[in-house]
Amino acid sequence: MKKSSSSLTVTLGDRSYPIHIGRNNTTDLIETLNRIRESKRSCAVVTDSTVELVQSGFLNDVFHDIPRVAIPAGESSKRLAQLEMVLDFMAEHRLNRQSMIFAVGGGVVGDLAGFAAACYMRGIDFIQVPTTLLAMVDSSVGGKTGVNLASGKNLVGAFLQPQAVFVDTTRLDTLEKRELAAGMAEIIKAGLLADRSLFEQLEQSPVTSSKDPGLVGIIWKACAIKAEIVAADERESAASGGRALLNLGHTFGHAIENVTGYNGILHGEGVSIGTVMAADLSAMMGLLSAEAPQRIASVFAAHGLPTRLPSPIPASKLLEAMSRDKKNREGMLRFVLLSGIGQAITHDQVPVDQVMKALANGGAS
Repeated sequence: MKKSSSSLTVTLGDRSYPIHIGRNNTTDLIETLNRIRESKRSCAVVTDSTVELVQSGFLNDVFHDIPRVAIPAGESSKRLAQLEMVLDFMAEHRLNRQSMIFAVGGGVVGDLAGFAAACYMRGIDFIQVPTTLLAMVDSSVGGKTGVNLASGKNLVGAFLQPQAVFVDTTRLDTLEKRELAAGMAEIIKAGLLADRSLFEQLEQSPVTSSKDPGLVGIIWKACAIKAEIVAADERESAASGGRALLNLGHTFGHAIENVTGYNGILHGEGVSIGTVMAADLSAMMGLLSAEAPQRIASVFAAHGLPTRLPSPIPASKLLEAMSRDKKNREGMLRFVLLSGIGQAITHDQVPVDQVMKALANGGAS
């Protein structure tokens, strides 16, 4: 992982790639696009209906006449039907094995477009241009692509690292406050699992605006944490720890999303609630101090995030959804727990009664 004034590198040998991070740094993207054009490679853009509406000037100014397809905005588009539509679009525009896909949007667009790139002609290149904070610090980095099934989140997918990631925080200026907060959930999570100083920075100075002068720096820190973990365990194959640590709060959070039908609770909100539940569970198991869960909840709340379920959900349904989580090992629930602020571990020997208590403490019925 190399740092410069504007980028860091995800180090994966011949599949390494840069993450360009800044504000008003569209020039980097345009220069890359011009080089691709000069090489005569065909391109296409995958975006969504909201980005196409609110970022139309950016799309038109940067991508001009490059073919573009927009999926309906929202998590419900992250499914096989929309994947087929994108693949048909790629075929209709005669993309080939040398073509390049630009994923311009949030996590749904990045995951779906990346999976389409992984599938089309058995794999073509793609570039991530995230337009939400959540995508900038999470889904655009690391090469996980895929779609949801009715029975679970991200159950169908492939690993395909992007050729580059372009993060420009001016893209966030049109983002709703709730969506910005959802992205902050992943940054808080990053601090909790690997960087105590980042967590304490957010504890002392919550970031609630896309124009906050500290935003570029904390995005860099969050991406650096993920880049280092991905470089060490790209395919989440480590027996313990490794890339699985990035799933702090996600065993609970994904279950909440699944049971609510991916409707009403944003991914980052699920991560916020789930991370507080995970902290509570960590304290119950004697790994974390009794005071830490409330301290953690306070930081999420200071960023406008929920720390409990907004309305009761049967704990039994959440437990059932967790049992289908792809992170489980040999039929056992696998959790990422906290052994301190800035320290996380994987654990697959968690008593079910303590899981149920953590769910109840978080508002489950």
